[in-house]
Amino acid sequence: MSKIVAANVIAGAHKIYEQTRKKYEKAVKKYGKKKEISFPNTGYYLPVIYGILGFPVKNLGDAGVVLDRSEQLIPPQVREKHHLPYLGPVLDAGMATLFNFEIFEAIRYLENSDFYLPAEEPSDEKLWLGAADDVILRKRGVEFVDGTAPGFAAVVGSAPSKEIAADMALELQKKNLYVFMAANYNGTTFAQQLIDAGVQIGWNTRLVPFGSDISAAVFAVGFATRAALSFGGIQPGDFRKVLIYNKDRVFAFVLALGDVTDEWYAAAAGAINYGFPTIADTPIPEILPTGVCTYEHVVSNIPHSEIVSRGVEIRGLKVTVTEVPVPVAYGPAFEGERIRGEDIYIEAGGGKTQAIELTVMKEMDQVEDGKVELIGPDLKDVEAGSRIPLGILVEVAGRKMQSDFEPILERQIHHLINYAQGLMHIGQRDIAWVRIGKGAVEKGFNLSHIGSILHAKYHQDFGNVVDKVQVKIFTDKTKVDELLAQARGVYAKRDARVEGMTDEDENTFYSCTLCQSFAPSHVCVVTPERTGLCGAYNWLDCKASFEINPTGPNQPIEKGAVLDERLGQWQGVNAFVQQASRGKVEKYNAYSIMVDPMTSCGCFECIAAVLPVANGVMSVDRDYKGMTPCGMKFTTLAGSAGGGNITPGFVGHSKLYIASRKFVAAEGGILRLVWLPKALKEQLKDKINQIGAEMGVPDLADRIADETVGTTEDEILPFLQEKQHPAVNMESIVG
Repeated sequence: MSKIVAANVIAGAHKIYEQTRKKYEKAVKKYGKKKEISFPNTGYYLPVIYGILGFPVKNLGDAGVVLDRSEQLIPPQVREKHHLPYLGPVLDAGMATLFNFEIFEAIRYLENSDFYLPAEEPSDEKLWLGAADDVILRKRGVEFVDGTAPGFAAVVGSAPSKEIAADMALELQKKNLYVFMAANYNGTTFAQQLIDAGVQIGWNTRLVPFGSDISAAVFAVGFATRAALSFGGIQPGDFRKVLIYNKDRVFAFVLALGDVTDEWYAAAAGAINYGFPTIADTPIPEILPTGVCTYEHVVSNIPHSEIVSRGVEIRGLKVTVTEVPVPVAYGPAFEGERIRGEDIYIEAGGGKTQAIELTVMKEMDQVEDGKVELIGPDLKDVEAGSRIPLGILVEVAGRKMQSDFEPILERQIHHLINYAQGLMHIGQRDIAWVRIGKGAVEKGFNLSHIGSILHAKYHQDFGNVVDKVQVKIFTDKTKVDELLAQARGVYAKRDARVEGMTDEDENTFYSCTLCQSFAPSHVCVVTPERTGLCGAYNWLDCKASFEINPTGPNQPIEKGAVLDERLGQWQGVNAFVQQASRGKVEKYNAYSIMVDPMTSCGCFECIAAVLPVANGVMSVDRDYKGMTPCGMKFTTLAGSAGGGNITPGFVGHSKLYIASRKFVAAEGGILRLVWLPKALKEQLKDKINQIGAEMGVPDLADRIADETVGTTEDEILPFLQEKQHPAVNMESIVG
């Protein structure tokens, strides 16, 4: 390989080591070696170090051990004569650089806890978000699981102008990629350029500003490392599997914008270990032979108009982008965009007006394919900032279409509208909330384009069951009210059908293996009374999904003989789980938290844990960031029970499963539930009381503790005793 590249990488690694060592010694002198260090809200310590070395850095003393190890990894400076131009020493220097970057950033967190903003979006005061916590990892990991995010681009430096930066970011978003930003060049950063160009940045738009220094690039590699540990079920320290997993599954590449310093060279060498190549806009030496990366390792002097497409090509990333006939950019990268304040052109729903959406099946001769009708005023007929009623009725027909498919298609309206740049959609059914931004209207967007989106995407995504699609958009209040009455009748029939079903009545369950790309041994079994862990699929959804896509992730499972009725174990389910997990899981129980509970992927909405002192169970959702009575926050719990593992005493589940009659039924059901976050308890209060009433405790929700009562078992036990919570007098949950 190039002597120049080797010299620069190794020189950069030495500089970074010396800088980190100096910062470390200063911190030890001030705080002592026992001072704890970490990245916020993660169960993975310093994730690159933990993933590669299997060594949990908990304090400054631990960091010193890793510093010594990194010093050993960095080869001597390249000599003028007789140097060894091999890739191995360069990769070692790159890995040492990543270790040192993590230690440097961990000490930064120690010295200045307010340096980074612990949020999903920057504020007016703070631009840099720093390390992603585990809640963000798992929330965003779903998008890597289902393919809506095929990979990410780590952008270091800055573009020649804010206009070029905005064009590059838009192209990356159109390809559905995340953009992780770090480092500065020529007095500015790529993230600041995007803000100056009026581009909305943050996790919600997949444009993530990690930090202004090159050391912040380690947050992107740490995110990839945690993906391998969390979703891939790889053990910390199994560095070979971590690196191969990232090469094969996390499609990422580096875009180096600006003059490449020694430190940038060293960081790029660290990324190459993971199979992430570097594409530069300056004429640096190239590494073209394949080897560690799928194709070339370093490619340089690429024009800005071509650099994104070259990055995708060199990484070997297959990107599928569907053209939708609308005048704005369209793709999953825009799903998290927010339209606020002065940017709002019109708003519908959200408690201010009525907004509703409905998909219904019609006979073939009742649907004119591609027809879009607008009944009521269009955007040009109202003033900017207006609030209007909105009804969206999608009528579909197809020889293979069934009424069971209606809610599957209807639920997609949320995503499909959100994918349009300048549109925001929240909620579903009759509690939808839509905003359209001024920028979209300026580009020519009108309400009929919503129909164009739904027509095109229904055909693309559901073409095997949908032959015709027509859409009616209502903004006339009388017509919206008429649609509301029709829709609520349809919703009631759908809900009654699901609520009346039991596990005992059905001989067929359904699998969901969407998350196996990240958690290979996880198999979710969805039953009439147990939704998928992520909360997105119920039994009817999976049944419909299988009929729409017979080779997809939702496959029928014949229950077979009952092996244990109380625990929820069946012969046919065991056989399917063993086959689908490739022999990693032989059996599990659907209704127990204590005895071989179901595997958890990491995409679960909630996780339940046993509380021995309180003789019950608690559950916590990913939106709650505080401590829980089991002594762990959600992030730590998820790290312990995710990755396709069976973990007695812990089980992942959806929010609605809490109010199922089968929730930890083997241990006594919902009567064992002693603690919930207050917001979640309020959300489910009516359903909890309904199930509680069936079991003789109609005010059960009021007897369940939350964080206002306490966050330790000792704090909540007196409350449970005072409220006469049924769990207090039940037999011991731990046997």
